[in-house]
Amino acid sequence: MRLVTFSNEQGLDKAGALIESDSLVVDLQQAALSAGQPHLAFSSVLTLVETGDEALQAAAALVRQAPTDAVLVRDDVRLKAPIQPPPQMRDCSCFELHLQQCYEAARRAKAARSADPAAALREMDTSEDDKVIEAFRRQPIYYKCNRFAVVGPDDDVLWPSYSRLMDFELELACYIGKQGRDISRDKAREHIVGFTIFNDMSARDEQGREMPGKLGPAKGKDFDTGNVMGPCLVTMDEIEDPYDLTMIARVNGEEWGRGNTRDMLWRFEDVIAHISRSETLYPGEVLGSGTVGNGCGLEQLRYLKPNDVVELEIEQIGTLATRIVKPES
Repeated sequence: MRLVTFSNEQGLDKAGALIESDSLVVDLQQAALSAGQPHLAFSSVLTLVETGDEALQAAAALVRQAPTDAVLVRDDVRLKAPIQPPPQMRDCSCFELHLQQCYEAARRAKAARSADPAAALREMDTSEDDKVIEAFRRQPIYYKCNRFAVVGPDDDVLWPSYSRLMDFELELACYIGKQGRDISRDKAREHIVGFTIFNDMSARDEQGREMPGKLGPAKGKDFDTGNVMGPCLVTMDEIEDPYDLTMIARVNGEEWGRGNTRDMLWRFEDVIAHISRSETLYPGEVLGSGTVGNGCGLEQLRYLKPNDVVELEIEQIGTLATRIVKPES
């Protein structure tokens, strides 16, 4: 299934599923009523995931039936993030190429301000960057995001007032489908209900100021509308191989970069096993993959402008398109 949360004309949030090449939405509650099978699990995507496999199978059967009175035109509703807000949200670092290229780009930018950029680049101390790469290779690393900043495909990203350098980040995200603690890597995939696209918006100038504090990103990531997710939650059974998906980033129709999930050093199974040590994971929680190599502007020292449209595409999931709006001061 391709599960969505949508708002109808009355502004009520409802659980649905995309059909017909994502052009139509099946209202799950209405479909259940039409079939004479009302169920509280269909009140939201989060409740559906929390209820478990039986409810998901019942929802899939309703989607296949797609009663006429339960089918809406996708363009007539507002899509939110599949689960908005999620119960918890963590963003992991799984792609080494992204880290390497970001550090290299930052060094080039710093060297460019010197009288002899080539010499400055050669003499630059890379020890702090090397320590991060070493930690990344040793174990999964992650930070906790602002779950209340999650928005969906029909929302604009609002440029934060304190930033001049805005960037996107192309990520795959998984949703936890089953509660667990001390989950083994071999059992971890059983705890994933599905996947979505995650645009981890970043205020790069603010991020650069705060990261020397060694506590991870804060205002570089935490601002309203900064976590864009969607267009849908694609259940595990719909994905042939989550570690062989092409990922493409475009800005205003121009391709800025592409990669593939096969390049994840740490897979979601590794991350789940690591995070769940003495810690319970709950249905609906989100884990981001971190940015795929070539999946952001910083790696090319390119940044967004107001009114740019960012399109992030992941094979078998779809495209998440977002407009970047700078409010008038």
